[in-house]
Amino acid sequence: MAFREWKTLAGAGFGAALLGGLTGSAFAGDALKLTELSPNGADACFGRVYDPAHLKAHPKQKVARIFFYYGHDPVSRPNEEPGANSDTSYNGFLITTVRGAKAPEWAGGWCNHESEDGKSGPIRCGMECDRTLASLKVDDRGRLILSNLSSDIYLDAGSEEELGTAEYDRQALGKEDDNFRLDPMPPATCKAEFARIDPIDPALGPPLRERFKPDQAFCYGRDYDAAHMSSHPDQLTQSIRVFRGPVELASFASGDDVANWPDGADIAVSVTTRQKGAKVTQTYSCQGEADQWRCAASSKTSNFSCDIAQKEIFLKRGANGTIMLANPNSSLAVVDLCSKAAVGKTASDDKVYRLESMPQSACAP
Repeated sequence: MAFREWKTLAGAGFGAALLGGLTGSAFAGDALKLTELSPNGADACFGRVYDPAHLKAHPKQKVARIFFYYGHDPVSRPNEEPGANSDTSYNGFLITTVRGAKAPEWAGGWCNHESEDGKSGPIRCGMECDRTLASLKVDDRGRLILSNLSSDIYLDAGSEEELGTAEYDRQALGKEDDNFRLDPMPPATCKAEFARIDPIDPALGPPLRERFKPDQAFCYGRDYDAAHMSSHPDQLTQSIRVFRGPVELASFASGDDVANWPDGADIAVSVTTRQKGAKVTQTYSCQGEADQWRCAASSKTSNFSCDIAQKEIFLKRGANGTIMLANPNSSLAVVDLCSKAAVGKTASDDKVYRLESMPQSACAP
């Protein structure tokens, strides 16, 4: 049941957390007003790829590729986030690839003049928690001078204390990763660079928010046979169903905006375990986040002695029309959600499920 990399806000890196956490505070009206970067109001791209000779001469510089994009969001693509939010963006995006890395890292911020009128003075790109992404200046040859780049822009605040000095230094940028001089480039060059972050896998098909409509019922599940259960002694789940039925459809129709689909969508998850033959059903409320649905346990249909809002599961596209369900932090009702067994990461082999489409009758209460 293993599966590679499920993204939570705690593990997605500061750039991804920034995008999800500040969508409401990035004002679209503030975008594209820095004529130094974009004289004609179009999206602008600046970048540089360092050759081996430069990197050899600067051993304390980790960054081998760096691009800065000013304009509309180059990171988002048709995925699980609501279409209504697709044009909401910060107006500055930085992407770097360090030596030997297979994929880049990125962060976003909002860029403004540091003056009372907002029309003169140095340009600063700010981030969440009053952090600085970078300071910007365009030289007389149209090159972008990027300075005041913090070594920990891709790390959470307080990471040095949490990680320890050695691990912090390994993950942070290098001592010479600042004062970059970037050349003007076509916007398509930056977009291609940002596309390297999370390449689209065509084998997975369309996003779940397109596959499933707001008024559409669905049923996915899996029943594990005796041979499977025998070979997975640490797996508690004997049968699982994930579905939206009449109750879940009515809940969304009564109070949520279709334009923000799948945010606010309820799903139900029914499980039976090898210890108990009775089926237990739990409702979750979902929202789109990057390439997955993040679904928090809800008390709409049950009473709990504890706060279950932090109990989260994740849905993602699987190959050949399947869906994947991740349960990294013991948030499925294979255990009592208010018991000690539900504290922390999932201890049993009930972390990830590959589920197939089933008739709606297979998910009947």
